[in-house]
Amino acid sequence: MHRFLIVIEKAERNYSAYSPDLPGCIATGSTREEAEKNMHGAIEMHVKGLLEDNLPIPPSTSIAEYIAIP
Repeated sequence: MHRFLIVIEKAERNYSAYSPDLPGCIATGSTREEAEKNMHGAIEMHVKGLLEDNLPIPPSTSIAEYIAIP
């Protein structure tokens, strides 16, 4: 099993998502939930393509953390 961090950003009229560990793997959606769902599918397809091409699946090394500023 592989786990990848995804970042979801609010755009002007939709949401976009990407994974720092999978360059070029992106998705969009009308809602945050749709962008997340679409990104799940994009990652599955991306990893499947890597496997079909006998390329390594990159390790998940990205970390996210919120920083609170008083």
